[in-house]
Amino acid sequence: MNPPPPPTAGHSDQVTAQALREQYESGSTVDQLVAGSGLSYGTVLNRLREAGTVMRTSWQTRRLRDGQARRNLATRLRRLYDEQGATLAELAVAGSVTRRAARRLLIEAGGTPRTTQQTLRIRSAASTARRMKLAKSLRARYEAGATVPDLASECSYSVGTVYRLLHLAGTRMRPKHDHGPARTPRKRS
Repeated sequence: MNPPPPPTAGHSDQVTAQALREQYESGSTVDQLVAGSGLSYGTVLNRLREAGTVMRTSWQTRRLRDGQARRNLATRLRRLYDEQGATLAELAVAGSVTRRAARRLLIEAGGTPRTTQQTLRIRSAASTARRMKLAKSLRARYEAGATVPDLASECSYSVGTVYRLLHLAGTRMRPKHDHGPARTPRKRS
């Protein structure tokens, strides 16, 4: 049996760096790209670098190619994306994959990529909820007799920020220099 003929010069020009990158990011290994393209190992690596490909380690490739592990990773990334409002860049870091691969995994898990505005709204809502929770806890401690400077030093916030949070929580402020519990207003008859 004769070996296959060597690829012609025109064939290697047809294999673009972008095409190699797309195949690599979809899970192909460098060895598979070499076998499929007829290019040398070094040429494939050089073309991947030309295209700006982020190279994987061998364990990342194994994890990406293993079916169950891939599904688990996709599910984990979707949970981060949906429940915590993570961005695609954060998913890429969390999954040790490229941003593009993270997007692909998200879609495989049934997720729908959000716009930047949608992500900002989700994060803003979560931030507002945390801020209100802090404001209510400060209000409870203030109404129990703590002073604003004490609260500020305990929380590592400025006094002005503590005042703003207390006002946000609807706290009835005590007169200055009265450090007892907050009084209830008297009813006038």
